[in-house]
Amino acid sequence: MITLALSKGRIFEETIPLLAAAGIEVSEDPDKSRKLILPTNRPDVQVVLVRASDVPTYVQYGGADLGVTGLDVLLEHGNQGLYSPLDLKIAACRLSVAVRADYDYASAVRQGARIKVATKYVGLAREFFATKGVHVDLIKLYGSMELAPLTGLADAIVDLVSTGNTLRANQLVEVERIMDISARLVVNQAALKLKREPIRRIIDAFASATPQA
Repeated sequence: MITLALSKGRIFEETIPLLAAAGIEVSEDPDKSRKLILPTNRPDVQVVLVRASDVPTYVQYGGADLGVTGLDVLLEHGNQGLYSPLDLKIAACRLSVAVRADYDYASAVRQGARIKVATKYVGLAREFFATKGVHVDLIKLYGSMELAPLTGLADAIVDLVSTGNTLRANQLVEVERIMDISARLVVNQAALKLKREPIRRIIDAFASATPQA
C-alpha cells in the first residue's frame, strides 16, 4: 500500500490533476466525507487527510510514504528525513511582511527599533530578520494573523499572501517579500528504498504533469 498525505483545500484541489496523470483518482470528496483515509481507484494507493502543517511529520515518521506540502511548511519543519524531488508549481503564493497602513515600517527598521512580529512561521521569520540585522520579538499565532496589528498585539505580521485581498480588507499593506512559495512533493526516504518502483512511477508521473520553468 502506498499512502499519500494531503491537506484539504487548495493543495488537495490542485494535486488532483497530478494524481490523474499518475492514473490515480480519489474515490470520495473530502469536503463531503468524514473519513480521514480516502480510497482511490487503485487498491494499492490511499490518501490520508491531515493538517497542512502535519504533512512533513507524517511523511518523515512513516505515517505516509509521500505527501504534498507548501515550501513554507517544509522549511519551517526543517526538512529532516525527507526527500523532496519536485517543485510541483501549484498553490503558488509568497511569504511576506505586512503592517498597518499607518505604520512606518521602513523608518522603524532604519532607526533600529525593536519590532513585534506575529507569525506561525517563527523559524523563517527569525532567520529573515536576523539576516537583515533587525531586532524583533516574535509572537507565535496559528490563525487570524491580520488581527495582531489591528489590536496592537504586534507591529507586523509574517504570513502567506496570494492576492493581497485579505490584507487590503483589513487595512494592512505588504512591505517586504521574504520568498516565493509553491507546493513540493516530499517522500519518506525509507519508503523510497522499500517501495522504490511504485513510488518512482508516481514521482515520474507528477514530474511529467508539472509545467517546467
